[in-house]
Amino acid sequence: MRTGMCFGIVLAGGLSRRMGGGDKGLRKLGEMTILARVAAAMRPQCAGLVLSANGDPARLGEFGFPIVADDVQGFMGPLAGILAGLDWIAAHVPDVECVVSVPADTPFLPADLVARLKDARVEHNATAACARSGGRRHALVALWPVAIRQDLRHALVVEDMRKVDDFLQNYRPAIVDWPSEPFDPFFNVNEPGDLAVAETILARGETHIV
Repeated sequence: MRTGMCFGIVLAGGLSRRMGGGDKGLRKLGEMTILARVAAAMRPQCAGLVLSANGDPARLGEFGFPIVADDVQGFMGPLAGILAGLDWIAAHVPDVECVVSVPADTPFLPADLVARLKDARVEHNATAACARSGGRRHALVALWPVAIRQDLRHALVVEDMRKVDDFLQNYRPAIVDWPSEPFDPFFNVNEPGDLAVAETILARGETHIV
């Protein structure tokens, strides 16, 4: 199995209802926005990043990477965002064989995320790979081959599939475990209370991005 370049897809297309609307990733956590922390964690691990986001792209232009919107009708959730990213990568960087998707609201992503997902995929001869912590699988934090994009479009448009975990399971992904202590590296900021928890984690100085 070829293990060439890997791109990152940052998923920022959610409606953020529990956060009161707006872009969760643009909320400040310490001196940086959450999205800036995600980008800082992923840039060194990937050949490039693409941001999946709907609405006016100008609000996210400061980050300097391509912004792609869903092209599937209706709000189909993160699977549509993954598809938009895969389509952009296939068109613009066709030498890229795989991508790692991450949500834009996960500020503490591990520095070894991409390497370990790639290694597990090869070790288990799997099509995809997925992160897990504290016994919980994180379907949005996963490695996907670009070649699945036609299958994904079919799942969205024909099968009306919405759950990332359901689609991921089709590929029997390799699972990679990370410890959830002293903090969960896949902790996501969904609501105002989560932001307070994230501030506490940051204040303890245990993350690799301060």
